[in-house]
Amino acid sequence: MTESWQVYLNENQERFLSEYLEFLRIPSISTDPDYDGDVRKAAEWVVERLQRAGIEKAGTLETVGHPVVYGEWLHAPGQPTLLIYGHFDVQPAVPVSLWDSPPFEPVVKDGKVYGRAASDMKGNLLLPIIGCEALLKTRGSLPINIKFLFEGEEEIGSRSLNAFIKEHQDLLACDTVISADGGCGSEEEPRVTTGVRGIFSMQLNVKTANTDMHSGAGGGIAPNAIHELVRILNSMRDEEGHILVEGFYDQVNELTAEEKEQIAKFSSFTETLKKTTGFKEFFGEPEFTPMERGVARPTLEINGIWGGYQGAGGKTVIPREAHAKITTRLVPDQTPDQVRELLTEHIKKQAVRSIEVTIENGHGANPYRVPQDYPQLLTLEKALEKATGHSVLHQLSGGSVPVMSLFKGLLGAETLTLGAAMDDERAHAPNEFYRLSNFERVQKVYCLFLQEMGR
Repeated sequence: MTESWQVYLNENQERFLSEYLEFLRIPSISTDPDYDGDVRKAAEWVVERLQRAGIEKAGTLETVGHPVVYGEWLHAPGQPTLLIYGHFDVQPAVPVSLWDSPPFEPVVKDGKVYGRAASDMKGNLLLPIIGCEALLKTRGSLPINIKFLFEGEEEIGSRSLNAFIKEHQDLLACDTVISADGGCGSEEEPRVTTGVRGIFSMQLNVKTANTDMHSGAGGGIAPNAIHELVRILNSMRDEEGHILVEGFYDQVNELTAEEKEQIAKFSSFTETLKKTTGFKEFFGEPEFTPMERGVARPTLEINGIWGGYQGAGGKTVIPREAHAKITTRLVPDQTPDQVRELLTEHIKKQAVRSIEVTIENGHGANPYRVPQDYPQLLTLEKALEKATGHSVLHQLSGGSVPVMSLFKGLLGAETLTLGAAMDDERAHAPNEFYRLSNFERVQKVYCLFLQEMGR
């Protein structure tokens, strides 16, 4: 028998899509101060949407950076409390020239929505709100207590969230956290994420002089900042991708046979990634499979490098400064503080010439794993099995979700992931998209999960 909330969802899909497209039109780019007003506008939009769904005390709360959105429904005495997390800020859309349509003018085509934040994660943010609305409008209540926490700084490392959670621990107290930032596989192959990698980022600056010099006058005499930077960067990895920073692997746990078996079930992902992105062959530690390297091994990557002349034509200068942005993905039991110290010491040893090197620390987050015997992990599996009719696989994610370790450390709560994003949807890249079939399906999964948790 079709439940009333299912009928409600089916009858309101056109409205949900319209709201989703409206949300996508807000360019809430958190990294660029020029868009601060749009980030706040997105927060206010979410508040209004929570209120329309029947969520109480919905409003914005200030942080030292962008505001957060909070809302609650706490009328299920004796039942557990679930905190639902997501973010309304987005990545920049540059270079806009690589988009087939304007990134903040979403387009629906072939059952997909194209636009910045379509997959990461404005569609996902709406899923739990819609699920709660369907239950409240058809039953008048929710089976458990619900709190919502949506932030506007996830794409810049959730840098205000640590202090905010510390200050509002009583407000945010809960039994379990659901992060809507991610996916749960396809209908044919449902998945639950049981771990994410940590992250540490930094900017490396090299300065060799007080001014750029003519390459004729200074060539062969003065050090070149770009050459010095490249030399330091090149010392960090060997040709096979092994990280050469002394002590970097000391805290890395060896993969167990069970973990290797679990990871191997998703090996097709790496082949799909290679095909869809166009790189020619796999790279990395040859003693591990591509999938093992992609989700369960630490990394060190150069994300950006610049210095010297960048304009059209040529300019014969010896640059006085050069810069690089570096990130590392971390696995148990590495920590951002430990990796920061190791990288700093390595860079100091390499900067042996008369050059000035400075390091700007970015954001960091610990790796996180869900205990395999966690009861609500089983609850989520039951909901997915009911929705799909298929057994659920456990997967590790190669990405990082900083709040997971924050929630564990500050609230003592484990975090599960429930979203509708798929790996191939070009998150953070031009022509990002989101499948409407998954958007509709996971609304129902949320209703089923809340019911299962209430039992």
